[in-house]
Amino acid sequence: MRDETGAGPIWAVGAMSGTSLDGVDAAAVLTDGRRIVEFGRSAYRAYNGNETAVLHAALGLWPGDPGVDAAAELSETAHAEVLAGFAEARIFGYHGQTLAHDPRGRGTHQAGRGWRLAQALGRPVVWDFRTEDVRRGGEGAPLAPFFHFACAKWAIAQGNMPRQPVAFLNLGGVGNMTLVDPAHAAPEEDGACIAFDTGPANAPLNDLMRVRLGRARDESGQLAAAGQPDPQAVAAFLGHPYFTRPLPKSLDRDGFPDLLPSVAELSDSDAAATLVEVIAASVAAGVDLLPTRPERLLVCGGGRHNPVIMRRLAALTGLSAEPVEAIGLDGDMLEAQAFAWLAARVLRGLPTSGPSTTAVPRNAGGGRISFPRG
Repeated sequence: MRDETGAGPIWAVGAMSGTSLDGVDAAAVLTDGRRIVEFGRSAYRAYNGNETAVLHAALGLWPGDPGVDAAAELSETAHAEVLAGFAEARIFGYHGQTLAHDPRGRGTHQAGRGWRLAQALGRPVVWDFRTEDVRRGGEGAPLAPFFHFACAKWAIAQGNMPRQPVAFLNLGGVGNMTLVDPAHAAPEEDGACIAFDTGPANAPLNDLMRVRLGRARDESGQLAAAGQPDPQAVAAFLGHPYFTRPLPKSLDRDGFPDLLPSVAELSDSDAAATLVEVIAASVAAGVDLLPTRPERLLVCGGGRHNPVIMRRLAALTGLSAEPVEAIGLDGDMLEAQAFAWLAARVLRGLPTSGPSTTAVPRNAGGGRISFPRG
């Protein structure tokens, strides 16, 4: 489907509320759905304690379950508040709030109705990005890899990185990695992108902090830095069959239900250190599965703010682990920017996932477009 502006660049604004349940990121990208012309403004709308509790209570639920409507309405309201400030947007990308992800079973569930946002904002909204990929036999995740390819192309054009394979690592609630080979012309080409979920990232660590100490996160890794990881707990975690599954593959936020119980008897600091080690060890296991070893690991998401995580990533992978700011990107907004770029891509009828990113049998275009009445 084509927008009335033709095939030229438009300002698209994407929004992301991840499984870390901290708030809504929103960011503008000038794009034609292929290249990034310019990065625009960004904004953040935090969830308060009551809102986080509503979302947390709905995790693992499916449409029709009690609590889902409340989570969906909260997601719609919070997103409408932050997106209303982007007057330049020709189209919005709305990911919704992931509550459950079971691509080989019940499917994938992102709460929030994009058509309601289209009515509230008075502009088109692209939403429901994952369902079509799952319907076609894919994992439905991760969905940022094609955008990571565009980011690498942008960084090369800016003179910020050489034209060589590089890995993007997003540490949100769940970790995901994309190996990008920028020698290719487009992300849907064979060999251009290989992607997968690495394992748990901030979600279990944030849950530990919330339950034990009433805090949202381990700020600057201070608690983990004071502890020692439990090698037995880490080894037991790495024995999970997920880590030997071939790529690509994806996870639910609570895909490792035994992880927090495994650190229940540890002190707060040792439990935090163990969860940090688990994050880094799962990324290292993923790097070992890649067909090409990248030179750099470019990290985005909240996990890059934890210096203990960053040190352990470098130690266990043997790679240079750097925040994506090293190549001129905004690591806090990369996921929101991804859904802006993907919204423009859906508008132009271009694929959003492929066999090497979600295991979908053929390149697929996801997302529904809702237009405001009138």
